[in-house]
Amino acid sequence: MTTQYETRPSAATKPVRWAADAVATMREGARVRLDYSAQSLWRVDRMIDDLRREDTPYAAVDTVLRGFGAYAGEVIVRQTGAEWWASGGDHWIRTPDGRLWDPIDEARRCFAGHGSLRLLCRDATGAGRPPY
Repeated sequence: MTTQYETRPSAATKPVRWAADAVATMREGARVRLDYSAQSLWRVDRMIDDLRREDTPYAAVDTVLRGFGAYAGEVIVRQTGAEWWASGGDHWIRTPDGRLWDPIDEARRCFAGHGSLRLLCRDATGAGRPPY
């Protein structure tokens, strides 16, 4: 029997684990349920905003941001059939239309006050585009 993780590219191994760790940490530590839906990214964006408003040092949240970015990437992967790609230690996703997205960097941009994982997901999945 083949599981979902055995059939995915090896580039997905780390981001899938980081996303799962973020889900478990939020469930157990913050009592926040993340269900891999686009709507759950509202909560993630708010949590990142809260960390920024509390003036949390970047070094203290780097791993958390990586997990949130990987989580957003997994939301996009599951909704679009995208694949994780990796090179030189960086991980990003490629959607079926060939575009590359960097949800981990977007999480860092959110923490700096210049990004949104929810909007990245909307753009990557085409949810904001009118049907043709």
